[in-house]
Amino acid sequence: MDNTIAARVYRDKYRSATLDTLLRGAMVSEAITSVDRSDNLRIQSPYSSTPTVVVQALAGTYTPADFTTTDDVLTVTDEFIVGEHIHDFQESLTQFDLFAARTEQMAFNVAKKIDEFVLNNLCEDGTGTYTTPAGGFTTAANVNTIFANINAQVDGFSDSYNGKFCVLENTDMVGLYQAGATNGFTFADNVLNNGMVGQWMGVDIYVVRTGTFTDATVGTKTWTNAGHRVAGVKNMATVALPGGTKTEEKMVSGKTGMEVATYGYVGFKLWAPKVSLVIDITLA
Repeated sequence: MDNTIAARVYRDKYRSATLDTLLRGAMVSEAITSVDRSDNLRIQSPYSSTPTVVVQALAGTYTPADFTTTDDVLTVTDEFIVGEHIHDFQESLTQFDLFAARTEQMAFNVAKKIDEFVLNNLCEDGTGTYTTPAGGFTTAANVNTIFANINAQVDGFSDSYNGKFCVLENTDMVGLYQAGATNGFTFADNVLNNGMVGQWMGVDIYVVRTGTFTDATVGTKTWTNAGHRVAGVKNMATVALPGGTKTEEKMVSGKTGMEVATYGYVGFKLWAPKVSLVIDITLA
């Protein structure tokens, strides 16, 4: 087909809708953290200390106690940017909608990069720790033991009603598929017939591509997560995306066609009172 998004006003609307859809639908971090898209540069901690309940003989008296707040803030310090130049001859001579194709590809890669940023920071900052049996998730015999230990670390906390999660790379799924095919009739049918492994022992499973958990410095953050995965209770961290993502299309002197840039700002905070509810998993 010929190019169908020829006018810039329609391209801008299309980019905005596509970015919003892909970012909200493709990002694992959307499902396991609270996302703030307000224009706040600085976000205060929503958590304070846990109240202490006193049980005593009937007296009708009490001693008021002080409570403490944690001076903990999320400050946005990083930005993500992708820019490309589409020459006029590239757009005019193609038989498909080049702007639509590049918009979707940009949006997907922006979502993937934000996910990498958030998941690695979540893994780095969590103080819960667990080392898997030898073979990690890829060994079917380990799977029940691993998820039992994940549950045991966070069960009993009031926050666990938010739901529990575990983020794995696609290569980890080998053991889960094998184990799932032999665990109970209904569960086994879902795995054998549909390839579905969405939850294990009440823990929601999210899968990212291999190479997501790394040792790296990205923007202002540094993490050492090669050979690690992350699990815990949902919504203990906040991701700030002030103003959402933006796109610009502009002419550049000396070149035909248009330059397209997609960019935004990102901040992350695992709140101090909740760090123990996020588990840094080491693969053995």
